[in-house]
Amino acid sequence: MPALLLPDTSGLPRTFTLSRPAGYPQQAEGPFNRVAYSAAHVVADPLSPADPWITAAIDWDTTIAYRKRLWDLGLGVAEAMDTAQRGMGLDWPTSLELIRRSLDAAKDHPGALVASGCGTDHLVPSVTLRLDDVIAAYESQMEAIEALGGRLILMASRALAASARSPDDYARVYDRLLTQAREPVVIHWLGDMFDPALAGYWGHADPMAAMEVAIDILNRHASKIDGVKISLLDKDKEILMRRRLASGVRMYTGDDFNFAELIAGDEKGYSDALLGIFDAIAPAASAALAALARGDVSRFHQILGPTVPLSRHIFCAPTRFYKTGVVFMAWLNGHQDHFIMVGGQQSARNVLHLCELFRLADAAGLLEDPGLAAARMTHLLATQGLDAKAAR
Repeated sequence: MPALLLPDTSGLPRTFTLSRPAGYPQQAEGPFNRVAYSAAHVVADPLSPADPWITAAIDWDTTIAYRKRLWDLGLGVAEAMDTAQRGMGLDWPTSLELIRRSLDAAKDHPGALVASGCGTDHLVPSVTLRLDDVIAAYESQMEAIEALGGRLILMASRALAASARSPDDYARVYDRLLTQAREPVVIHWLGDMFDPALAGYWGHADPMAAMEVAIDILNRHASKIDGVKISLLDKDKEILMRRRLASGVRMYTGDDFNFAELIAGDEKGYSDALLGIFDAIAPAASAALAALARGDVSRFHQILGPTVPLSRHIFCAPTRFYKTGVVFMAWLNGHQDHFIMVGGQQSARNVLHLCELFRLADAAGLLEDPGLAAARMTHLLATQGLDAKAAR
């Protein structure tokens, strides 16, 4: 197996020999007994003349090809979410084009699941915004997505967080939106570790008090709710909340630290999945979910267990930079030809972080072509003035 000189967590070079990949299938091995969405990343166009800090230039062919891979693996696509750098480089017009292209591509994959992020990111958050401005912004995006035949994920709104004065303001906005939705929606509660601008969402700084507001809204509109995705990185809060949801309302785990345990569930229930980490570990996620559906819980944990340390590293603080690790994995595995991101966010993580990610991905058996991964890691280290070839 290939080897390279890889800096350890203190920066000291160590010889690292790659392991054999796990060799998970690239097609779903059977139906799942959990609904599973992968929040998919976008592939930047590195040869665009646009300024990458200002304009989101997308390689559409490669971006859509990655979604086809996810569908082949039996995973749904949660489109134009934060994993796709929504509101963090990807603007609303480009997001709508992404949604349109994804829905069109899904027509060639019978049974492919697509749910699309709907928000208010074309508004500039301000305390001078009125709630009616926030509602109108949501409605504009709802109408555009539904006109394409898309199903909605109502994303948390920075504009609402900035303009709301009480929990009642959140209730007013969501009451209005949910009465209008054509099909049941997914509500996304994104914690401030992912987006600091969402601190105090639902009208409370205390997550438990915020949960009370969210549960009340969800259960009052249960017929219009497919499920709720919470991204708080706290399994106890997720379990508590899912046990209080009205019948038929799914809990979609957004906990990239404890997802395996939460998907497996307990005697009182389980979580479905809508996860950014599934983008990076898609073949393992597919194989594990197929095993779970067969009743082989031991195999489910055997597959996903080694991916949890990788996920916790990718999503470590500052958590909002996790997208760099997701794209890095796609590049290492040959699903795109470069490690360039919208907004230049390939620079959001330091090289020691990426070296540790490389080691953890190898330990999880997720480097599908070790020779290619080693060559690309060597190339990256060379750009940092490091000679990884010295181990050979």
